[in-house]
Amino acid sequence: MKEESKSAFGMIGLGTMGSNLLLNIVDQGYSCSGYDISPQKVVTLNELNPEAIHGFTDLKEFVMSLSSPRIVMMLVPAGAIVDSVIEELLAVLDKGDIIIDGGNSHFIDTDRRFKYLEEKGYHFIGMGVSGGESGARNGPSMMPGGDKQAYEAIKPILTKIAAKVNGEPTVAYMGERSAGHFVKMVHNGIEYALMQLISETYEVLKHGLELTDEEIYEVYKTWNDGRLQSYLLEITRDIFAFKEDGSKHLLLNDIKDEAKAKGTGKWTSQAAMDLNLPVPIIDISVSMRDLSKYKDLRTKGAELYPNPKAEPYSDDNAKYIASMEEAFYFAMVSAYAQGMHLLYRANEDYKYDLDLGVIAKIWRGGCIIRSAFLEDIYAAYKKNPELEHIFLDEDIHQSVVNSIPGIRTFVSDVAKHGIAAPAFCVSLSYFDNFRNKEMPANLIQAQRDFFGSHTYELKGKTGVFHTDWEEDPKVNTEADS
Repeated sequence: MKEESKSAFGMIGLGTMGSNLLLNIVDQGYSCSGYDISPQKVVTLNELNPEAIHGFTDLKEFVMSLSSPRIVMMLVPAGAIVDSVIEELLAVLDKGDIIIDGGNSHFIDTDRRFKYLEEKGYHFIGMGVSGGESGARNGPSMMPGGDKQAYEAIKPILTKIAAKVNGEPTVAYMGERSAGHFVKMVHNGIEYALMQLISETYEVLKHGLELTDEEIYEVYKTWNDGRLQSYLLEITRDIFAFKEDGSKHLLLNDIKDEAKAKGTGKWTSQAAMDLNLPVPIIDISVSMRDLSKYKDLRTKGAELYPNPKAEPYSDDNAKYIASMEEAFYFAMVSAYAQGMHLLYRANEDYKYDLDLGVIAKIWRGGCIIRSAFLEDIYAAYKKNPELEHIFLDEDIHQSVVNSIPGIRTFVSDVAKHGIAAPAFCVSLSYFDNFRNKEMPANLIQAQRDFFGSHTYELKGKTGVFHTDWEEDPKVNTEADS
């Protein structure tokens, strides 16, 4: 095949995401090749646009159809299969070719693969892709990291296929090594938190205020039309309008209450713990998905501990829903704040050279966590690129202060009525300790020194100290006079 007739871009993995991304690339004027072990997927791909897309079941033929330096993107499940595909590629690629992992790989694996391929003379990019199948087809948000030289080579394609916000593409180079997959992991952690928050508002609207499905639809529609506008609220609104043909009730009401996960939320919590940085709203969101899987256990618990009928939740639903909007705004800000703080800390420890303002900028469109509030985050980092925590931004500060009465009302009411809203609760507790100059952690440190001789530090003194707490205990059992 002549070089000028070869494809500019190759895709391994022709599922929904892979095929839609190829169609997106073709729309921008590039010819593409695709590879999959499934003959049917290859046939389907070839039928989509036979002039510009060429599908293969033979890996060598696929690679030979690409122009040099070859650009090969993998969209395969994270884990061992990525390593397996890489090894197969190394047998047919040339040094200097570019390999892109566009799946949700663990950033630790990406670090290892980057070093391995760099030593062998190949360019490697770990790239987070967000937006689902619609985003892949019409414009995703993309977070590439790794080989900077390779990014410059693929940048013209990525900027054309990305979503656009105010004419700007939602893609940018994230940073060194595994930066792209780390940023995507945190994106997904925030996604877990926002989904959990929305599900908790659903619980209160349905079982607290006892609204009908139609009334809940109107609540989410109103919220999404205002400052809470976001992709996740938008699809939630639409879920509350979806009925299957011939059905008189929502499909939602037939779906089992067991939420599954692919692991990126858990990885976010683990990474945060490794960095000694709290992201409790993400932690609890992961835990609640896990608890949802224990349906039989929860059923037994419901029978053993029935919720007593409390007093009516509200005598003015419209007023209460307005207060709930404030609570949701507060908790949403907390979710983004904790995620961005994790990126700030990871940047220090892992030397990624992340630009948090750029991250907020490319999250404004195409991705699952896009929202109107990301404009405020982007503005905060434009004012202060070194901003450690978005709670410290003066404009966000004022909005948070205004929403505090709503979150306090919401959290106290769910506790009083026996309704679980753990993500809202931890968002408030996180905030109250964030603004707590004197946490009770001094007692914990004293306890650690008492039972384990772990030492402690003293106010106004340097060094570490240890006390033999049981040698001559002088316990004051009387109140000070």
